[in-house]
Amino acid sequence: MVKTKVEESINQQIQAEFFSFYLYLSMSSYFKNLHLDGFAHWFYIQAQEELIHALKLVNFLNERGGRVRLLPLDGPQVDWPSPADAVAAALEHEQYISSRINDLLDLATKEKDHATAVLMHWYVNEQVEEEATAETLLHQVKTLAKSPEGLIMLDRELATRPAPVAGPQGGGQASA
Repeated sequence: MVKTKVEESINQQIQAEFFSFYLYLSMSSYFKNLHLDGFAHWFYIQAQEELIHALKLVNFLNERGGRVRLLPLDGPQVDWPSPADAVAAALEHEQYISSRINDLLDLATKEKDHATAVLMHWYVNEQVEEEATAETLLHQVKTLAKSPEGLIMLDRELATRPAPVAGPQGGGQASA
């Protein structure tokens, strides 16, 4: 049985993961409107990955006898001054999510909830990858800021990102 404080924090993290889904879906649409279909695809895949992350927490809480409470979501931003600003916002958001995951791990450890702590270690590792990927993409976009041809080449490369692979009920690992 999951403790009340941990249950509340997991529900808040579910909300944050669903918001991440919204945000990346919004970024996908932003890039689609710029006719940068590779970026749009990359962020659409990122949105799918965030949905898997949210469902993994939903399933975990249900398995632990906790109560899932779907909290309201604010609408995400829909426009950015430039592609680089959108990618910078994605990196900033991943850093925010990492801090939330770290706080949840700290709480689980304090509450001696080992099952939640083990799950949060998976999220910690996932966030290392998420931040590194977003940071690399931001560096690439900034490097190509004055090169429309380079941006188009990067756009084509981003179009090759594979869809995430989810295990049963969204609980599996997602591809990068």
